Amino acid sequence: MSSTPAPQGRPPLHAVQVLGSGGAGSGAHVRSLAAGLVARGVRVTVCAPRPTGEGYGFTAAGAAFAPLWSRPDALAVAGIRAASAGADVVHAHGLRSAVLAALALSGRGTPLVVTWHTTRPADGARGRFVRLMERRAARAAAVVLGVTSELVDRARTRGARDARLAPAAVPAPRRASDDDDGDEPKDKTRAELGAVARPLLVTAGRLEPGRGHGPLLDAARAWRELDPEPLLIVAGEGSERPLLQRRIEDEGLPVRLIGRRDDVPALLATADVAILPSRWEARSLLAQEALHAGVPLVATAVGGVPDLVGGAAELVPYGDSAALAGAVSRLLADPARRAELTAAGRAQAATWPTEDDTVAHVLSVYDELVISR
Repeated sequence: MSSTPAPQGRPPLHAVQVLGSGGAGSGAHVRSLAAGLVARGVRVTVCAPRPTGEGYGFTAAGAAFAPLWSRPDALAVAGIRAASAGADVVHAHGLRSAVLAALALSGRGTPLVVTWHTTRPADGARGRFVRLMERRAARAAAVVLGVTSELVDRARTRGARDARLAPAAVPAPRRASDDDDGDEPKDKTRAELGAVARPLLVTAGRLEPGRGHGPLLDAARAWRELDPEPLLIVAGEGSERPLLQRRIEDEGLPVRLIGRRDDVPALLATADVAILPSRWEARSLLAQEALHAGVPLVATAVGGVPDLVGGAAELVPYGDSAALAGAVSRLLADPARRAELTAAGRAQAATWPTEDDTVAHVLSVYDELVISR
């Protein structure tokens, strides 16, 4: 594995990272990857919409930042093409970014690496369009990196020449030391959320179809019968927020929508139980943050979640609100089981690839492609 300084007389490796709106997992991964590559002597440019760049602080990680127009696509393609002039490798994260990067590199010999962080289940015309996009991205890439084996298999079926498993590590949250007064900030956060004398449940993610918020609110109806009644906090924004808010108000559900938050790890650290209700997930950022923090997790048994969490979470079928409600209720009534999951979660998190592991693997792929040119 090469890394650090380029051979004498040669400029350092230049890697361009292309990112769209930056879902929590992919945005955190690119931020971590940029910092790690820069530390190893790689010149990094991140191409992304300006709000994504401001939100993840790529320049603070030592990368150059090239803002992209979100729409129309032609302007985004032109921006990627300009930023990648003379680059040794371009690395696109996500489906749309991969297709735009493939168009931008047309006619050039620059190798394209694509990371598939997730996929969104789609049916009908939308499903056919997604499959077309996946084929275009998979066939244009020199290497497709999938964060789960399921995504690697999907890339191969779409025609990828080279598809490899590459779990994406995200930064582990800082753990309070024994010298810190760890309870005081947690108590303050719970007080601000309105959960001083009641259990606190936390979930986070985009409020979009397929994220499981409908079944989650169905489960919340059952939690009204518990004493004390738990409070469910939902962090995130999206098109379903008005619908969800109406349901909460009409049905008197013990749920608060608190919008987009930059402190989700801190929120999770205050929770009694974390919940992941999605229809599909790869390497869920929420699940990783919960287990790192030692927070008991109830999650749907979908996509890469079972492999990610092992036996360190309670798993339920997607869309089964009764199973979800029951799993959470049982955990709230069983401190010993919660303590068991806390220990199991931290042990499971210790088995995941580190940020250094992830950066080293990606850099080895870059070196391989650059040497073979």
